[in-house]
Amino acid sequence: MSVVRVLLTDLPWGNSDIEREGLSAVGAEAIIAPDKSEETLVNLAAGVDAIVTCWARVSRKVLDAAPNCRIVARLGIGLDNIDVSAATGKGMLVTNVPDYCVSEVADHTVALLLALSRNVGFYHLRTKRGEYDLQAGPPIRRLSSQTLGLIGLGRIGSAVAERARALQMTLLAHTRSGDSHGTGCRMVDLPTLLDESDYISLHVPATTETRRLINSETLQQVRPGARLINTSRGALIDPDALWEAIQSGRISGAGLDVFEPEPPDLSHPLYCDERVIATPHTAFVSAESLDEMRRRVVAQVVSVLRGVTPENVVNPEVHRRSQAPSA
Repeated sequence: MSVVRVLLTDLPWGNSDIEREGLSAVGAEAIIAPDKSEETLVNLAAGVDAIVTCWARVSRKVLDAAPNCRIVARLGIGLDNIDVSAATGKGMLVTNVPDYCVSEVADHTVALLLALSRNVGFYHLRTKRGEYDLQAGPPIRRLSSQTLGLIGLGRIGSAVAERARALQMTLLAHTRSGDSHGTGCRMVDLPTLLDESDYISLHVPATTETRRLINSETLQQVRPGARLINTSRGALIDPDALWEAIQSGRISGAGLDVFEPEPPDLSHPLYCDERVIATPHTAFVSAESLDEMRRRVVAQVVSVLRGVTPENVVNPEVHRRSQAPSA
């Protein structure tokens, strides 16, 4: 009997204990990639029955090298690092865990909002450098007098709306469908949201339509002095355009947890500016969220290896095709 092999492309938490434990239930061998380069993944993909990935890019080339692969499981929510179309064409299921870290990312978003509103990052850096001056910072406004504009109202955007309402902020939102999803947010078009918001928070996936959504043109539509928060995907923002907007005062501050590429070039003046708070893609992290995500992804892989449909299949047409009767 041939050994079932599962390729683990990257494990940012530093160990594979949970993955190995779960895969042992079906006698599967975990193959740990030493790095997440395409060349390395291509070399390791031959003969694997499943691929589990966090941030590594699972390209068509990697999938071509894994003809026996039955599932590509994403350790996370977004799918922009997986060639879903190629996987679908090859009959491979693709899964993710879209709801494991909603509270963590929403909390992190509000943490950035509060830090920006109270000049926490600014004063922290100044005080650490030996300057103790409350007058050095930008003006502070009472949050209950401020408007938060949410671009995207999925699980996380809706959770941020709930938290912001507790802070008595005015809420605006923009979605492609115009649906408020029961949040009670006033729905507006994008130019209106940019013009009326004191804080703008991004909660949409990275797609062809949303890439560089925040650019030189859209930043010109922003209310002068607004603050920008991104806990979604780095590809949504043009960092050079954002830096120019901060220099001009159009944007007075930013809270960024995601970047493109990751890690970014930290010598870029945007990330060195004291008006910008930067965290290393940590919004999704808690002991509970990581444990939940890892166990659920392993369960998805084990289900497929046992011939059972897993949860959160993002390309169900593959399953339907496999179940269709022969002509």
